[in-house]
Amino acid sequence: MNLPNLLTLSRIPMMFVIVWLMRESFTGAATAAFVLFVVAGITDWADGYAARKLNQVSNFGILMDALTDKILVLGIMVALVDKGPDAGGIRMFLFLLILCREFMITGLRLVAATKGVVMAAESAGKQKTVTQIIALGGFLLAVVFEVDCVRWGVAYASDIAFWVEWVGRAFFWICTVMTLYSGAKYFKKYGELVFKD
Repeated sequence: MNLPNLLTLSRIPMMFVIVWLMRESFTGAATAAFVLFVVAGITDWADGYAARKLNQVSNFGILMDALTDKILVLGIMVALVDKGPDAGGIRMFLFLLILCREFMITGLRLVAATKGVVMAAESAGKQKTVTQIIALGGFLLAVVFEVDCVRWGVAYASDIAFWVEWVGRAFFWICTVMTLYSGAKYFKKYGELVFKD
């Protein structure tokens, strides 16, 4: 267990804390959830940087980096589905599309691993993750303005919340498309390896 892998695995407990904060109503909960989400996003960059800098790149790190990203993102999406689209959440259908893709690619990685091949993150997959983080960040930041900033008396907080939420919604549609597109690229690149005897 080294620093890069600790940074990678830290995203799992962070997800639980973020989801808990999303469900709390005390002042500052939404802000804390957003800040912790940003910290989790930073660890996604920091673990790779540390692994390269310290020459500690490993197959475990490559696999777990992708897996913990999925755990973080899907956990927060489940909480947003639970809220419902009319209360600042997301639609179940879009979430299920993303969920299916993530499980399919995870399965692809596992089968590839049994054949001695570690599927590193592709550029399309990284772009998908970025759009997902922006989308989820938009939803979380909207609640910061809608709840905390209103309570703190920030001017135009409700108006800002409305537009920030719509930015999150727009990016969620984009990330859904990117998720399916990147999944198709993975299957095109590794499909022959996985499905042949």
